[in-house]
Amino acid sequence: MRLYLLALNPTDSVTEGFLPAAARLGLDVTLLTDQPDAHRRTCPGIEILECDVRDFRAVVTRISTHHTPDAVFTNSDHLQTQAALAAHYFGLPAKDWRATLRAKDKAEMRRRLAAAGADTVWSAELTELTDPVALDAPYPCVIKPREGVASEDVVLVEGPEELVAHRKAILARRPGATLLVEEYLPGELYTLETVGDGRIRHVLGGFHTEPSPPPYFVEERMTFVPAHPERVVDQVLAQLDALGVGFGACHTEFVVHEGRARLIEVNYRAVGDQCDLLLAQLLDIPLFEYILRTHLGESLPADLGARRDGAALLEYPCAERAGTLTAAPSSSELTVNGVHLTYRPLRPLGERHELYRTNRDYLGVLRAVGTDQGAVDRAAARFLAAQSWVIQP
Repeated sequence: MRLYLLALNPTDSVTEGFLPAAARLGLDVTLLTDQPDAHRRTCPGIEILECDVRDFRAVVTRISTHHTPDAVFTNSDHLQTQAALAAHYFGLPAKDWRATLRAKDKAEMRRRLAAAGADTVWSAELTELTDPVALDAPYPCVIKPREGVASEDVVLVEGPEELVAHRKAILARRPGATLLVEEYLPGELYTLETVGDGRIRHVLGGFHTEPSPPPYFVEERMTFVPAHPERVVDQVLAQLDALGVGFGACHTEFVVHEGRARLIEVNYRAVGDQCDLLLAQLLDIPLFEYILRTHLGESLPADLGARRDGAALLEYPCAERAGTLTAAPSSSELTVNGVHLTYRPLRPLGERHELYRTNRDYLGVLRAVGTDQGAVDRAAARFLAAQSWVIQP
């Protein structure tokens, strides 16, 4: 069976998750990408074809002139609609392209939720031609790219002058982009991780996210939550239903304030930044295989057989200034007092970076897995305290 996998830049989710899962399933994989050289370095032995994967028509043409497809899949935020349209064209199982569009376009997501009576959030789109002051936004509010990811250029603003300044700065980095301004939603930040086959949807748990201090929203620590309160889960799932989301993997970010769950964004793919690798390990299930099987038209089992006695967290040491990384810990894996620790560097030594205020500031990621949250927290804290990262201006 032939799997076409669409990708932009290489990610851990693909190289350590989906490609090994495809091999275990015995699938022939063709990777379509606009960055073939980068993938050839990270994915030796995989058939890689260059393609303008942002254009669904180019994807259809590339597949039509190659082997017959059995599945078209992507785990990229930017390519969900293209993959869905290509899969539909070939009559293959896929996400509804309208749902992928609603998830990607945050303004459309707000409109859809409001029209369905699921939730109403004040929001407005902002371009180079729009007068920010004329929006009459409720302050504080959040400005962000309408189709952005990873907290890039997401900023909390306190008044009209800040809104004008941030609009100018963001559009200088993203010429021609459309921005979204929306009311700030207070509350604790969480995620809900789900996988479905269009008939049944499994809730895998979620994470409690600890972001950086305002005005930015860099996710610095993720603590596993085995089960959110039922009332909260019901509210989130109802909003996903209103968006038409329910096939394959979905990573949903939401806040809870006074018992009310409100969506921040819907990433219609598996959770990234190695959270998916941790979930597969923690729950002890073939998570990546399950996700691929749905795109092959297979039904999910009524019971995934997931373990429910785990505790875990991820921490992301972040750069605090621009410069060149001159010293940092290397990869390591160890078990301390029943807690399994996995550290992976995310930035090579000798490379210079600006300060991005996004997950591009991550220097590394620590995954800690055990059965007692207190023990997991202590082991992670001790490990990180013993490490050193040096950035020279």
